[in-house]
Amino acid sequence: MIRVLVNGAAGRMGSEVVRALAAEKDLQLTGAVDPNHCGEDAGEAAGIAANGVKIMGSLEDAFAAEKPDVVVDFTSPAIIFENAKKVLQAGVHIVIGTTGLTAEQREELGRIAEQTGAHALIAPNFSLGAVLMMEICEKVSRYLPNAEIIELHHNKKYDAPSGTAKLTAEKMAKARTEMPEEDKTTESIAGARGAKYDGITIHSVRLPGYVAHQEVLFGGFGEILTVRHDSLDRKSFMPGVMLACRKVVSVPGVTYGLENYLD
Repeated sequence: MIRVLVNGAAGRMGSEVVRALAAEKDLQLTGAVDPNHCGEDAGEAAGIAANGVKIMGSLEDAFAAEKPDVVVDFTSPAIIFENAKKVLQAGVHIVIGTTGLTAEQREELGRIAEQTGAHALIAPNFSLGAVLMMEICEKVSRYLPNAEIIELHHNKKYDAPSGTAKLTAEKMAKARTEMPEEDKTTESIAGARGAKYDGITIHSVRLPGYVAHQEVLFGGFGEILTVRHDSLDRKSFMPGVMLACRKVVSVPGVTYGLENYLD
């Protein structure tokens, strides 16, 4: 049995993880952290039956009560780096769904993991469909280098662009065998053409009604190829999160991207 603590347990994604764990036979929720819901029952906070797991106000308090095998973190970009350091320094494995970690921060977490023997997965997206979308875009980029990314999320998402869009751009840029044609457009309003990341333009949309969506447009000579993925419900992320909880205990170091757990 793998003991799991959910950090951000009463949030939108954290609550979904609590509900998903209740249906698993080899994964057990043994801890929950959310400073805004301290003292509440994690099951009741997630909208299901009480499960006897009391929500703690901090990782330190939760670890003092019972140290888990794995922490699943869905908190915020402002605190994820410190959270991850605390967990790895305690010798606990961590599955990170919170975006915002820089390449330098990932490298530092890798050094901590090497010292303590704890493992980590950093996944911008846990949807298996989204992972496949990124792999498709990576392949297409070898043949169609002219591309732009449009990512669409709910208006309560903390960051822009999304971690999925950035990882997609990284994969596409690395796979290109030739540079795209020059964009000769002049902006009459700053930002009208989006933002560049690894040389690829990303447009971020934030509106009520969206969950998580991404469209990648490839332009060729006389043709357009569109690759799109839509997550219509946060349940779409749960198979990937459950897979990560099982895999992270046996895959050493810091892994970036759920696709590395699918091979």
